[in-house]
This record gives sequence, C-alpha cells and structure tokens, in this order.
Amino acid sequence: MKNLDDREWLLTNGLGSFASGTVADARTRTYHGWLIAALDPPSQRTLLLSHIEASLEVANKVVALGTNYWGNDVIEPEGFQLLNSFEIEPVPTWVWQKDNWQLTRQIIMPHAERGNAVPQDNTSRVLIQYCYTGEVQGILRLRFMIADRDFHHQQQADPNLHFSQIVELQQIILQALRPGWIGTPWQLRWTQGEYQYDPVWYWNYRLPEETNRGLGDREDLFSPGYLTIDLEAGSCITLEAQVGASSALPALHNSEFSDAVQAEQNRLVQVFNFELDKNSSTQLQQQLLRASDQFIVHRASIAGPTVIAGYHWFNDWGRDTLIALPGLGLTTQRFDLAKGLLQTFGRYCRNGLIPNTFPDSGAEPSYNSIDAALLWIETLGLYLEATQDWDFLVEEYPIVQQIYKAFITGTKFNIQVDATDGLVSWDAPHIALTWMDAVIGGQPVTPRRGKPVEINALWYSALCWASTWAERLSQEEASESRLMNQARRYQQQAQKVKDSMQKFWNPTKSYLYDTIEPDDRLNSQIRPNAVLALSYQHSAFPTHQGRQILEVARQKLLTPYGLRSLAPEDLQYIGQCTGDVQHRDRAYHQGTVWTWLIGAFIRAWQRCHSEPVPCDWQPLLEHLHAQACIGSISEIFDGDAPHIPRGAIAQAWSVAEVLRHISSTAVSY
Repeated sequence: MKNLDDREWLLTNGLGSFASGTVADARTRTYHGWLIAALDPPSQRTLLLSHIEASLEVANKVVALGTNYWGNDVIEPEGFQLLNSFEIEPVPTWVWQKDNWQLTRQIIMPHAERGNAVPQDNTSRVLIQYCYTGEVQGILRLRFMIADRDFHHQQQADPNLHFSQIVELQQIILQALRPGWIGTPWQLRWTQGEYQYDPVWYWNYRLPEETNRGLGDREDLFSPGYLTIDLEAGSCITLEAQVGASSALPALHNSEFSDAVQAEQNRLVQVFNFELDKNSSTQLQQQLLRASDQFIVHRASIAGPTVIAGYHWFNDWGRDTLIALPGLGLTTQRFDLAKGLLQTFGRYCRNGLIPNTFPDSGAEPSYNSIDAALLWIETLGLYLEATQDWDFLVEEYPIVQQIYKAFITGTKFNIQVDATDGLVSWDAPHIALTWMDAVIGGQPVTPRRGKPVEINALWYSALCWASTWAERLSQEEASESRLMNQARRYQQQAQKVKDSMQKFWNPTKSYLYDTIEPDDRLNSQIRPNAVLALSYQHSAFPTHQGRQILEVARQKLLTPYGLRSLAPEDLQYIGQCTGDVQHRDRAYHQGTVWTWLIGAFIRAWQRCHSEPVPCDWQPLLEHLHAQACIGSISEIFDGDAPHIPRGAIAQAWSVAEVLRHISSTAVSY
C-alpha cells in the first residue's frame, strides 16, 4: 500500500488569490482549495471551489479517484493508491493509472498581470483539464464541491445556508444565500459533458493539519451537482471556475488551457528576462524566481504592488516586505517593483514610522513596528546603490529626514534616541515591536524593550546612509550649506552610536548582548540578532569582534535550514514548534529555526572573512524540491534535528534571502 503523500502545491495569480492542495489530492488544511479568491485584492480571500471529486467508469467498473479524510479517521476513497505520478512544472499534473487506462489532470491559475502592468481586472479564475488515454471507452463523472467562506474558517452545513444555481448551456452560475447575507456570485464552465442538478451536503471532512495545529478541523462542503463526460482515447475536458456571473462569455475551448500555460511561461520570461531550459543550475535559479513571483501581488486599496508575507494565511506586512525586497526586487532586477514598494511605504510614513500592515479599503494602517522605518532607509540605500536612481533619492529624502527627526525627538511607543549615548530605545508594555513579535495574553513572549542590538545597528546604518545622501545632495542643490551641515550632524551622530555600540559587546561570551533593558540590565542570551547587527550595509563592529560573534553563531545557532532564534543550552529554549496556538507562539522565537536569517549570516561572514561561507545548501535545496510546498521554502523549522518544516509552507523572506545569496556561494545540485 502506498503512503499518502502530504507534500503541498501552490498556485497564485498576482491578486492574493491562490489554489493549493496536496500531492495525494487530499485536503489537509482549511486553506486547501482550487479557487480561493481575493475579492478585495489581496484581502477577503474566500473559498469558492474546494475541489472536484472524480470517478472513472471503465469496462463497467467504477473507480473513485478522490482521496478524503473524514471525521471518523477514515480515508475514503483511496484514489491516491492509483496515483502513478505527480509533477509540479509547468503546472501541477496528476496521472492516475490502472491496467488499460490513464487519466491526467492539470490545474493552472492564470495570472492577472502581464509583465509589470497594472492588473487587467480583479477577476480570479482557475482552469482544470482532464485528459484520458485508454484501450476502451470510459465515462468520467465530476462532482463539484463548493463553499463560500473566509479562508481562515471552515464551512458548516446550515439549514439557513443555500446555494442558488442557474444552469445554462455548459455552465452554472452559483451564489450562496443566507437570511440577511448574499454571497459571492461565481460560475463554472466546461467544454463538454452533461450536467446533472443534484444538490447535496457532504459532512464531516477532517483536516489533519489543523488537528495538529490545535485549530478547528472539521468542514462540510456542498455539491450542486455533477458532470458526466463520455471519453475516448485522447479525449480532454477543460473546466473553468471564475469569480463573477455572466451569460455572455464565449464558449470554453480545450485550447484555452494550453494557451494559459504558454501565457504564463511568456510572462515569466518577460518579468525575469530568462529563457526556460533544463540546465540544473539555471533550473534551480528559475525555480527560485518562480517562487519569488508568487508573493508579488496588487493591493487594490493602495492601487499598487505589495508582498504577501507567506502562504497560506499571512497578509502583506511592512517588515517582511522590506526584508524580502532586496531578494525579490533587486537580485531579480525588478527595479520598478522595488521602487514602487518603496514609494508606497514612504507615502504611508506617519510620525516617522512605516506601517507594519497596509490598510484594507477604509481601514487605517498599523504602525506597531520599530524596525520598519529603519529597514525602509536600509532598503532605499540598497536600491540606490543598485540603480543609481538619484532622482528617486531627491524625491524620498524628505521621508528620511522625517524618520530621523521622529527618532531623535520621540514618537509612538516611547521610541526615542537616548541623548546620553545616541542609541535608540523603546518602552511600551504588552507590545512587541521587533521581529520577535509573538504575544500571548497581552504579554510578549520575547520582551525586548529598551535598546535591541539589531535596531541600533540599523540606526547606525541609517545615519551613515543619511550622511552620504546629504553630502551628495549638497552638490546638486542650491541649499548646499544646509545639507552639508546635515551631513556633518549625521556623521557625528553615527560616530557616537558606533562608539556606544560597544556597550553590547559581551567579552565573557565573545558575543553581543541582545538588549540593554530599560533599567540598564544586559540580556546575554545567544540570539541571531547579533548576526543581524553585522549584516547591514554599514557595520559598527570591527572585524575581530565580528569573527568571534560569527563563530559563536556557527556553533550554537547555524543549522542546514537557517539560524535558531535561541541557543539550545538556554533554559528558555524550545526545540519543536508544535501544538496549539499558545504552544507554537511560545516556541516561535525561542529556538525555532528561521530560514531568512541565513542571508544575514552570509552577509556578515562575507564582511568578516575571506574564506567560503560555511553553509551546506544541500538540505535546503532538497527541501525546496521535495518537502512541504514543492518549489518554495517554508517559514520556519524545528530547532531540534531533524528540523521538520513548520509554519507557512511558502514564505517570502525565506525565498528572497536564499535567492539573494545562492548565486554568491558555491552551490551544486
């Protein structure tokens, strides 16, 4: 008997919509479905088409090809037993086979953009194609399984919940209805077959990944009916599920599937300026480029680009976007994208802070981050170095000044520069403002109030950038003396911060203190924030200290998948990020491995050493090809070996940081 393959696949469309499931074709998460549509891109993600249950009748024998978990711990049917192969490229492709027949299914989610253009519209759709090969004729029955619910929650059968359907030639128009509520209209179309109206509820699907995460794990799905198709050798049927309702669409043709595949290939070639080939090293880079593209989406509320932090459940976050931007936008030479993201964040700067979350329509941004503003300056600097776009510096320099003034004079959350040593401090109870931001019951799991080391390293780098920019602008503008004075002030403050950064040096451990707390206590836990402090464009620490820091990090934090968030010998270390929400949040930054931190380690190592970076890429590349989400990189891994992947199955900054550095280190696969 075959094992059920729970590896996952992911399709996206540039609007925040996605399709996802497992290789075995069983739904194991609330977030699995073939059309999860972002109705207000990239928000209001709504499951409409869960999947299609397929059965094949050949020689008077009916074979069920689906695979489902049920609430009584039964797997039925067991279609995965007949699954002969699965391929992820160019599109997810399943092949079921037995004796004298073979059935292939492919799925594609057409992209809403063409190149760097604004999305043509906000319509999300998915195409599914079945092709049959057999010695005898067959009959394919396809039962549609649908919903209309927020992608974070399961659907439950309800006497008050109804699905209207308008049956037309080779299509049905569907809409959920409940007293006082009208759902999203959408439609299913097909190229051939006879539709049978047969509304029925299917109760008690079980979602085992949600069981493991301590969340709701039961779902009811509705089926409006099924389609029957007579098959001969070489027969294909194509279906389309699309948001919206229209009787005026032209007839669907099988060629539309291959046209959509070709259009996506052409789009990727245009975006990344590469030619698709089978060379192993090139193929690896192209796989990472494809993965990176899945996070770039259009946000309707700002009419501009943004970055989904991770799939399935994350939205777009400021900190994550700015950390990922060099890999997603600069390494890939998508400079217009990088510029657009920087412009948007700059436009939303308030009180010297950059939002950590973008607003949905009619909502206010959230500014609960101390590092986003400083990361914006750091990323702006990297963009300018890569593009020499000095006109953009002129445009954005007032925002640099706004951030500087706010940090000097003080802003929200008691963020302020300490006049005595020039270091940035913050103090706000019940809030976590750094990237270690898990909070349980109003209490941060990793409280880092005071002066965090990586925040002050960013502050130092920001002052160095500002000094360089003011000096440059002074040579081009009439107000030369004012800008030169600014340059000198930034430079003097940078020197003061550099001197004060030695307060973080812990000679006993040859490492950096993680924070200087509000009462001046020194936190000596071994965390990766010391490595982050070495990784920015301008470093306040001399090479001999950097080498000692990196040696400690290599021994205690470095794993094949990234850096641990806490050294294993620490009494607060938690080696597995499992269990319910509280257990996972307690482990999130207390030893869990974060892949994105590998980029900081590489940059710091290259700054301090001339020898090759001591990174073995092989396990991470095997993960990319054959674990979790095939073709992408997970958010986190357990701190303990064997470092099982956890969290989001595809994470923007994980992919971005690997993409950013994999070409600069010796890699073979």
